[in-house]
Amino acid sequence: MGDQQCGGEHVAAVSKPLDADLPAVPLRWVALLVAALAIFATYYVSDTIGEIADLLIRQRGFAQADIGSLNAAIYWPNVVLALVGGVMIDRYGPARIALWTAAIGVIGACLTAYGTPFSVMWLGRLIFGVTEGAIFMALVAGLAQWFPRNGVALATGLFLSLARVGSFLCNTSSTWARPLYEAGWQPPLWLGAGIMGLGFVAATVFWLLEPYRPRPLAPAAGDVAPPPVFSLARLRFDAGFWYILGLHVLYASVFFPFRQTYAVEYLQHAKHLSLQAAGQVNSGVFAAAIFATPLFGVIADRFGNRAAMLVFGTVLLPVTLLVLGLTEWSPWVSTVLMGISWALVPAVIWPATTMIVPREKLGTALGLITLIQALGIALSNLVAGWLADRAGAGPLNPAGYDAVLWFFGAISLAALACVVMLWRYETGPDGHGLERPKLV
Repeated sequence: MGDQQCGGEHVAAVSKPLDADLPAVPLRWVALLVAALAIFATYYVSDTIGEIADLLIRQRGFAQADIGSLNAAIYWPNVVLALVGGVMIDRYGPARIALWTAAIGVIGACLTAYGTPFSVMWLGRLIFGVTEGAIFMALVAGLAQWFPRNGVALATGLFLSLARVGSFLCNTSSTWARPLYEAGWQPPLWLGAGIMGLGFVAATVFWLLEPYRPRPLAPAAGDVAPPPVFSLARLRFDAGFWYILGLHVLYASVFFPFRQTYAVEYLQHAKHLSLQAAGQVNSGVFAAAIFATPLFGVIADRFGNRAAMLVFGTVLLPVTLLVLGLTEWSPWVSTVLMGISWALVPAVIWPATTMIVPREKLGTALGLITLIQALGIALSNLVAGWLADRAGAGPLNPAGYDAVLWFFGAISLAALACVVMLWRYETGPDGHGLERPKLV
């Protein structure tokens, strides 16, 4: 491997052996494009409830806890199914799982848009939740099967960038689709259902490309191994994996509940912005990530120091919350800080995870991450909603949101502790080479 001397000779000397690499085929860029379109649609639909939260409260009499429950609902299926889905990815292939789950997502988005009574809307979000976690890990695993090792970070960064476009367009939809919002809470949800239909088309193309996927340059001798079956041995990972899993879970448990559920109404009620202005400020996080995520992926490949980069990106999370809660600075300051964090952490953490986990166990590992992450996000949504209601948070009591900010701040500090331990592990003798540049 090249550049082994960089990042410390003692780390390079004991790095784990790597799987055989893949050839660079031109069709991989088509696979990347359709995978990114599929996740773009999924991210758009995931964020729709936060954009109409104020409309649901005013027009349907929903409580804050109801809004939190709707966003928590998309994560509950992953608590039960994510690990199963990860094993199914290893067994049946990422493309097939992406296709199945995209179809389920269309059904869930349509039920959510129908939305009456509340139980139907909640069921739609629950069904969509089967898609929300499984399609992401299927497409991440799928891209790892299309791109050679020295290109997967850039591919992942571009993939995540289009996902951010979905979130950005959703966060700005109250401006560019203003007539739909003026018509009530339901039309914006039907728009989301239509976009998810386009995501299903993209997932279908990704599946049709599967026969043309490249195979390893140096496959292992002997017959092809049978499809993996689940056993407890598949859950045996070293300490580096558990540290990065902790970061996955805790970081997401702050970012998604805050930005998807509470940010827009917080900016309306506590910072006195209009719905359109609040959506614009919130969308800035994703706008920054659209352009910066691939850049951070390239930097990680070129210079290494991936764990150190994760430390920097994570520390910006509690800083952002402090700026929002304790200063009168423009909300755009917090947007810039969280935008940098949200561009950096996912751009590095997903390729780093594929470096830590053997390829034959990647689906299972992603399933385990998704399972615990979903549980964390769902519980975080519910606790934050309960705290907001208990404190009487709203336009007449903006200080009621302080308890929510302190709650998210405590979780972000726990995420920082996990990533510091990961950085220490990777600079020690058992590291996986995360601190080395351009692993090839």
